[in-house]
Amino acid sequence: MFLRTIGAGLVVAAMLAATTAQAAEVKIGFVTTLTTPAGVIGRDMKDAFELGLEDIGRKMGGLDVKVMYEDDGFKPEIGKQKTDKLVQKDDVDFVAGYIWSHVLLASRKSVLGAGKFLISSNAGPSQLAGKLCHKNFFSTSWQNDQTPMAMGEVLNQRGVKSLYVIAPNYAAGKNMVAGVQRTFKGKIIGKDMTKWPTQLDFSAELAKARAAKPDGVFIFYPGKAGGAFMKQYQQAGLSGKIPLYSVFTVDSISLPKFQKVNLSGVMGSFMTQFWAPDLDTPQSKKFVSGFKKKYGRYPSFYAAQTYDTVFLIKSAVEAVNGDLKNMDGMRAAMAKANFPSVRGPFKYGKNHFPVQDFYLREVVKDSDGVWTTAARKVVLKDHVDTYAKDCKM
Repeated sequence: MFLRTIGAGLVVAAMLAATTAQAAEVKIGFVTTLTTPAGVIGRDMKDAFELGLEDIGRKMGGLDVKVMYEDDGFKPEIGKQKTDKLVQKDDVDFVAGYIWSHVLLASRKSVLGAGKFLISSNAGPSQLAGKLCHKNFFSTSWQNDQTPMAMGEVLNQRGVKSLYVIAPNYAAGKNMVAGVQRTFKGKIIGKDMTKWPTQLDFSAELAKARAAKPDGVFIFYPGKAGGAFMKQYQQAGLSGKIPLYSVFTVDSISLPKFQKVNLSGVMGSFMTQFWAPDLDTPQSKKFVSGFKKKYGRYPSFYAAQTYDTVFLIKSAVEAVNGDLKNMDGMRAAMAKANFPSVRGPFKYGKNHFPVQDFYLREVVKDSDGVWTTAARKVVLKDHVDTYAKDCKM
């Protein structure tokens, strides 16, 4: 009987130890695009997240960190399915990532309805900044309208009076167009909203833009579509004739491809963004140096935002000494934005989107002849997104 009691006790102890070990980790689900041509963006995000984890020793608040990466296949329905798996089966503590606004919007209820934290490392749909804001949602990027709003100010400063707008017809594309229209003081003389993500032939739109004779053309085309557009713009003979202004089209992902095929029309072009690889902040310098050393290339802003995601989550877990059931404590810690960010010190608005600066960036060559971007000046200072006023949190 005595031996049986000891045996039973050992079994119970083993079960408790296993349960404790299982609980003694921070579980993070990360949803991004890892296949399809858009997978190059997801790779940059995953690489940055892994670098961030290495830089913190893969521990937060004394707990080991376990990350489960899921591929949304560039489709909202798949993104939601993968999010459901992370929440229901894997029981993660945080769900992060999300490149695309329509994928994030399709997945948000799965996370927030389950009482989990949702962190967007990229997508910034207006709905989540305004009426659909939520106490457990945080962004480490921006609201979609903000970057093109900064571009609208640049257009005004450069004396652009007429503009032709071309963008994809989906949630983020609509936000981008709304953003530039909100600040641009000139006249929009033409606008085409193209099919997304299937359309890669822009000959009809370029012909219309040429005929309209605007002072400039504004575009938003991330990923493969951006490369196709830039190539066709140069082939159509518009480079050097009609200035091209873009957001989320020319970056550290697309520039190596442009340089390889000598798409020289992109050199000296301007875009706006909250960050550039030469930004003079301690965390940004550490990040860029570490990323280039580990992966042999410049990081994109997608990567920079994702790197910040690691440190935001870390600040939450450490604030509660690893007590992952203390949701109020973790939420309060994240709202303080008290973590080393690549953008330098910043604060969160009431809708949990960053209040931050936006810069004019120019395509340049570095000392090794590699095409990259450099920050030229602040366009918007401590900018609060337009939809924060609609957030009732």
